[in-house]
Amino acid sequence: MRPLALLVLFTTAFGVARANAQEPPPPIGPFIVDVHASLPGFPTDSQDLAASRGVENLGSLPGRGFGAQVGAHFYFARWKALTFGIGGEVMVARATSTPAEGSSGLIPMEERLVLATPQLSFNFGSGHGWSYLSGGIGRAVWSLHETGLEPSAADVEPLLTVNYGGGARWFIKKHLAFSLDARIYEVKPGTPVDPYPGSPRTQLFIIAAGISLK
Repeated sequence: MRPLALLVLFTTAFGVARANAQEPPPPIGPFIVDVHASLPGFPTDSQDLAASRGVENLGSLPGRGFGAQVGAHFYFARWKALTFGIGGEVMVARATSTPAEGSSGLIPMEERLVLATPQLSFNFGSGHGWSYLSGGIGRAVWSLHETGLEPSAADVEPLLTVNYGGGARWFIKKHLAFSLDARIYEVKPGTPVDPYPGSPRTQLFIIAAGISLK
């Protein structure tokens, strides 16, 4: 009887495993929260950007910094292999420059970009992991000024910003995924603040990575 019992147990376990293997993967969503870190690179060769803040030496521009992004998305409809999502993100990026002592013509500067934007996404895959393309139009505040000085009117003006890009999420647990996002942010020109011209139209390419929770 013992061999028969073992055979029944094995057959039952095999049948359950086979049934589970045949189950369709779970759908994308219904929601996701992304928490990402990034290393944004601000322009260091833009004469127009430097001129908009009265900076004479491009070497004073901070360049690479550190950023953080938080996003949330809700998936509301499916069509064949495509799942539609809507949500948004908030991003803060900051960089500073500290010239070496005795550097001629260089000044310490602070640079910060704060952005909030809704996003529409097109998603491909399943609840075990999916890739996406997304974009949206929001507002950004781009601050660039000498360290220790008060921001000027140019540093607090909300600028229309278009973003588009894509990424992927790989679930390592049921509710936890590693995620990666690559995105272009097109910041529209700023308004001139006498005696300086307005900041130029600028493209920023930012890669971010972190976790996603559902």
